[in-house]
Amino acid sequence: MSVPLYEAKAELFRLLGHPVRIRVLELLQDGPKPVRELLAAIEVEATGLSQHLAVLRRSGLVTAQREGSTVVYALAGGKVAELLRAARQLLTEKLSGQNELLSELLATDAERGAS
Repeated sequence: MSVPLYEAKAELFRLLGHPVRIRVLELLQDGPKPVRELLAAIEVEATGLSQHLAVLRRSGLVTAQREGSTVVYALAGGKVAELLRAARQLLTEKLSGQNELLSELLATDAERGAS
């Protein structure tokens, strides 16, 4: 039995709904990284990071490759980076709109204070 597309999309966004997972994906945009580098860049316990990496790996968003005693993680493809860029653009537009509203509010307050 197949899952409807909207449910599959909702599951993807639930998967991405944790700050540690988003941070891992952001860090991996710059290229593959060993676990120790990810751990140094993210304030989380090693076991917690390991759990998040396992979720990302099972979902197919990241790949893991053993190099000696080190595991190196990488984004599974360019689409993940595109999704992160799209999220950044959406946030930029949203925050830009909020800054415009704040400017209007401040201007109105200044006008009222001046009269």
